[in-house]
Order: sequence, then C-alpha cells, then structure tokens
Amino acid sequence: LAQGRSPAGAQRAPHERANKRASGAPDLMGKVVKAAKAPASGLAAGFNKGFIVTRRDMPQRPSEARGRKSKRNQLIREVIREVVGFAPYERRIIELLKIGSASTQKRALKLAKRRLGTHKRGKK
Repeated sequence: LAQGRSPAGAQRAPHERANKRASGAPDLMGKVVKAAKAPASGLAAGFNKGFIVTRRDMPQRPSEARGRKSKRNQLIREVIREVVGFAPYERRIIELLKIGSASTQKRALKLAKRRLGTHKRGKK
C-alpha cells in the first residue's frame, strides 16, 4: 500500500465509519443539537451496546448557554440598530426585496452572499 492508502474497493474499519449525524446534527442556526441517546442493551456489540447505567441529570455548562439571546443584549442591539441604521449594502438589499420579483430576490441573495461570504449567511 502506497503512503498508507487503502486499496480501491476496500471497506473502512468500523471505528473509521463515523456517523456524523449521530453525534449531533446542526440545527438551523448552525449550532449542534445533541440527539437523545438510546438506552444501552447490556450487550458488547450492536447499536445500543454498552453497560447499563442510570443516567444522571447534569447542570448546564456555561459553554452550552453561549449564543443564546438575552433580553439585555437584544435591547442593546435594537438601540444600536435604531441609532446607526443600515449599512449601504443592507439598504440596497432591502430595495431589491421591496421590488419582490423572483429575479430581484435572487439578485439580493447574490449580493448578500458576496458581502457576507457564504450562502448560509446571505440567506439569514
């Protein structure tokens, strides 16, 4: 095998086959939401393998609370938006959206993507 590569058609080992959705799927805002884990079966192999234990409810970590909108921050952002207003590119996007046709909506998204960097940010 050249440089640690597996031959064509070879299957991956079970530890390499990571199901990316099981550990946590990103929600609409891009934050990872943990899926509820099925109870262990007590068997050494299979989907719900593992020793049967009682799960403890742990207090929420500060890192889990990050990114949530607090009333204080929301008020601060509203005041800043009121005082400062919109950026020139935001005003242009608003004008394009007011027209309302499909082509201008597409143009607005294209402009937002170009200014903000990614399609996901542009849609937001």
